[in-house]
Amino acid sequence: MSDTLPGAAPGMLTAEPVTPTLGVEEEFLLLDPHTGENAPIADLVRAALPDTVRAFGQPEFRRSMVEMVTPVCTQLAELSYHLRRHRRAAALAARGLGAQLTAIGATPVREPDLSVPEGERYRTMAARFGAIAREPALCGLHVHVGVPDREVAVRVCAHLRVWLPLIQAITANSPFFDGADTGHASWRGVRIQRWPTIGPTPVFGSAAEYDATVAALVESGAMIDRGMVFWYARLSDRYPTVEIRVGDVCATARDTVLIAALLRALVATIVAGPEEDVPDIADCVVHAAHWRAAREGLDGDLFDLRTGRARPAWELVDDLVAAVTPALIRHGDLQWVLTALSGLRRFGTGAARQRLLLGTTGSLPETLTALARLTVNG
Repeated sequence: MSDTLPGAAPGMLTAEPVTPTLGVEEEFLLLDPHTGENAPIADLVRAALPDTVRAFGQPEFRRSMVEMVTPVCTQLAELSYHLRRHRRAAALAARGLGAQLTAIGATPVREPDLSVPEGERYRTMAARFGAIAREPALCGLHVHVGVPDREVAVRVCAHLRVWLPLIQAITANSPFFDGADTGHASWRGVRIQRWPTIGPTPVFGSAAEYDATVAALVESGAMIDRGMVFWYARLSDRYPTVEIRVGDVCATARDTVLIAALLRALVATIVAGPEEDVPDIADCVVHAAHWRAAREGLDGDLFDLRTGRARPAWELVDDLVAAVTPALIRHGDLQWVLTALSGLRRFGTGAARQRLLLGTTGSLPETLTALARLTVNG
């Protein structure tokens, strides 16, 4: 998470579990309201943020992207307040510069400016990874959940593997690319695989093994530094947290809070549970489950890594809620989650909403304008 994130110590689960902390990073696209093309004005938008919010706006690898980060939060109402405040402030700044802030996972039309922003690290990435680094913008959701220590974090990442394809499906919010429907609910989930260190987190036996693997990847040249650990769940180098980064940026703040609540409950359930063996699932099968999630979202069947068979997506959602209900109750989050899931069942994922909007408007730019309104008001 950004260096501006206040360094409050996350809650730890002990004999009497307390509520773990949350922190969220959301990446947004700046779009031309007339054409739907990406608008390379992120520096100007961040500069136009009000003083109370500016420190929470961060630069990204594409000039059309703005990242907004929350402070460390404990209550969902607190998290929701910061997410909505940041979305409103960034949208207002963008509007003043002739663009619209849009929560969407992949460039829907075109990225006219593929130049690299200032900074030695960005220039090094561009030189090292060539055409991969010139891909149009992709926008994700990163959720930090507080954990007691790094050894526990390694165990959490391993046990999260069976659930993260479902989280990816719930967040699916990028069906369009290059002006057309890709046939995938999360085109970001497909396109981002071009980077060499993106994918399911390997299973490690200890934090030392995790660190040794990261060091080897840096030495191999596949990463320029530890910050390029892009696994779907990773140990934060800055905070005592697990960072889960599998999802598209959510269309609404309400959806983001839902994902944060579910992930916190998952992490808490793993931490409080017995130290069971990690299911022995081949990495290629885990990759396949993620591909299915990116393809279907919640509108079809997903591959259940626990059972080894395809099942209706909403059955897996019900399984997840059942598994984490004790933690949701303990955190005071159960009613919030049930209400948000009811809305998700009614309106669908971000990808489903985008397709519905396009069917109604018949125009991709008009669809994106409606999505920009949803970004702030949803």
